[in-house]
Amino acid sequence: MRMSSTSQDTGSKIASLALRAVTAARASHIASALSIIDILVVLYSAIMRYDQKNPNLASRDYFILSKGHACVALYATLANYGFFSEEEFLEGYGKPGSIFMHHASHKVPGVEFSTGSLGHGASLGAGIAFAKKAAGLDNKIYVLLSEGEMTEGSTWEAIQSAGHLGLANLVFILDRNRLQSLGDSDAVVRLDPIREKVESFRWDYRQTNGHDRDSLALILTSASCSDRPLFIEAETIKGYRVSFMENQFEWHYKSPSAEELQQALAELT
Repeated sequence: MRMSSTSQDTGSKIASLALRAVTAARASHIASALSIIDILVVLYSAIMRYDQKNPNLASRDYFILSKGHACVALYATLANYGFFSEEEFLEGYGKPGSIFMHHASHKVPGVEFSTGSLGHGASLGAGIAFAKKAAGLDNKIYVLLSEGEMTEGSTWEAIQSAGHLGLANLVFILDRNRLQSLGDSDAVVRLDPIREKVESFRWDYRQTNGHDRDSLALILTSASCSDRPLFIEAETIKGYRVSFMENQFEWHYKSPSAEELQQALAELT
């Protein structure tokens, strides 16, 4: 599957929305959000079944952002694909009483679960996948994980159970940007060998550049041919598309100034 040029431009637009929202709210986690935008664009433009006007459609595919601190990327993506207006998102994000909270909130149309406590999304996704399989339904469940969650016991319990149950309707995507809240991911807790671990639990494993949309779309499209759950290790760049944020640990926490916002937006045009 080859992504269209229009879709290729969508990532910069979503990144701009996320940057504007974070700057206005004086919020954090923008670098964590920027690393996953290409993954979200592929899912929402080429892979998942959904209805913007009926987010709870029974036949929909499910997306769970387990790394809920990066919710500004998901909100901006949902706005881009018509779940709500861009103006509603930009005016509400991070404001008192708004549904657009700093961690993913199920009150936002298109957001399945409130997430942010790391490790919860994996179990939620496995549970839904098991329920749909048991009911004979063909919904697909996609869960986007962070590296910090790969050290959570609940994540590995979900991986073990899903492999044992043969949940071929379940896909985990790891945002492998190699930085987390305490620094270099492998310095905090070494994750490798990821492939050997997940394959030992009866999962299919694929690795790709998380910013190569053609490659990611091809992997996700071919997943339906397997009788096992799929784990994708997506190599990404934290702060992607903004030169002074890329691979810079401090942007896990910092909020852009007005001047930095303008520089970032200029790089995205």
